[in-house]
Amino acid sequence: MRKLQLLLAFLSIISLQAQDFGHFSGGFVSNAQWYQDDTKTNSVAPQDQFRANNYFNLNYNYKEFSVGLQYESYQPNALLGYSPDFKGDGIATYFLNYKAHDLDITAGYFYEQYGSGMLLRTWEDKQLGVNNAIKGIRVKFDATDFLNLSAFFGQQRKGFELSQGTLQGANLDFDIANIAKLDMALNFGLSYVGRYQEHSNPNPAFPDTVNAFSTRLDFAKGDFDGKIELVSKGADARVVSGTIFNNKFYKGKGLLFELGFNKYKYGITTTFRRVENLNMYTDRLAYGNAYGALTVNSILALTKQHDFSLPNIYVYQAQSGLSFLEEKAGEIGFQVDAYYNINGGYNLALNYSKWNGLDATFDNVNETYKTNGFAFGEKYFSDLNVEVDKKFNKKIRASLGYINLFYNKGKIEGGHGTVKASVITSEVNLKLAKKKSARFELQHLSSKDDKKNWVAGTVEYNFNRKFSMYLNDMYNYGNDDTTKQIHYYNVGAVYAKGATRFALGYGRQRGGLVCVGGVCRFVPESTGLSMSITTTF
Repeated sequence: MRKLQLLLAFLSIISLQAQDFGHFSGGFVSNAQWYQDDTKTNSVAPQDQFRANNYFNLNYNYKEFSVGLQYESYQPNALLGYSPDFKGDGIATYFLNYKAHDLDITAGYFYEQYGSGMLLRTWEDKQLGVNNAIKGIRVKFDATDFLNLSAFFGQQRKGFELSQGTLQGANLDFDIANIAKLDMALNFGLSYVGRYQEHSNPNPAFPDTVNAFSTRLDFAKGDFDGKIELVSKGADARVVSGTIFNNKFYKGKGLLFELGFNKYKYGITTTFRRVENLNMYTDRLAYGNAYGALTVNSILALTKQHDFSLPNIYVYQAQSGLSFLEEKAGEIGFQVDAYYNINGGYNLALNYSKWNGLDATFDNVNETYKTNGFAFGEKYFSDLNVEVDKKFNKKIRASLGYINLFYNKGKIEGGHGTVKASVITSEVNLKLAKKKSARFELQHLSSKDDKKNWVAGTVEYNFNRKFSMYLNDMYNYGNDDTTKQIHYYNVGAVYAKGATRFALGYGRQRGGLVCVGGVCRFVPESTGLSMSITTTF
């Protein structure tokens, strides 16, 4: 409490100063839950039944300077499913930035991404409980109108602490089209990231520094655009469940290729990617942690991101690491995404993705493996998506979709078996009188595998632009175990005014993977009352 009082006093002083010059802004986010025992799902509430994740950020800008901080409080503990590193309260991140003309300098905490993120991506997502910001210094310099340079050095955030290892990186972006006066967009990029961490390993060949490089080319001409990116990671130790193996060291690599064609009424984008042993962490012992802590890069799942709940029961996670126990060396696959606007107001969207393991042979005795180039190994995941959307008039809009998926539960989750499923989705949006509106959603998942059939539905009613209520339910009616034929229901209301949003709900959380933008984390089943507040100023 003393820390919060001092912070509020500091903010009051800055706020008064901001009335005279500069610009003052900030925001507050609070996600809280009161957990309850639920005999139906066998979920047991923690001893501290009420938990809350709170974030308060403040930014102040004056001419070329800007300063900011984020205060976080996890009291008495973080919400279930979040890393135990998020505990207590305090100033979690802060920064000082100077930006003028061609120079941009940041000291403190910052986020950075090179290319697609296969080499470097740090970011924050409060919903997933990920914040792997770098604390250090970063310099960006626009040398010319066709050459941009940047470099950084620092440690990564781990809760309220910092990583033992350090990161350093450099990036170059070169606008070829600008200097060559080409009638197209053509950009070349070259990046470097290095991780250094001391060790006491007796093996003289044990790497204390792991260097990684990437090169990329982006282009666009008329209706076509595309990119190609290559990543190479130096030899690193293998870590399994906190045990460091010091006899063999393994390199990593990645290839991404994307090509798109877009016209007024139709378009298609094809993406191919191959990654091998490309996971990278700032601390060796963080390898494979369930919370995404201290990740240097981010290998996102290149599949359709579903807005409906049932397809997200079997959602793919990119398999980019090396595991001798599971005989996995990485993944190879592709995604095709297309749309077509048909006369009469119909919009047709097609998506297909397929991801396999690398075709590899493993020698567990000698701790070696060999991959077979671009050959596809065991199938991990595939899904075919077809969706038709139509706006019938100013008041009615509806969509109908079909999804056919294959999910290798053994390789993705470490469980057993595979799942084949079909999902039908439908949604109707209605605009009613006096700014009222309603939304109806109905889904069905049919499968002969795993938990069998599901049905789900949502009813949402907006009384006006400020106040709405909702009711949704997921019912696993096809489960062979009748005690697990459970309704995962949620009921709640949302009130919004200006930049402030308040939500209150009660219901059950299905245990499993929760994913945002291709990044996933596991959450346990829980039941209780939830509340969230979001505001900006």
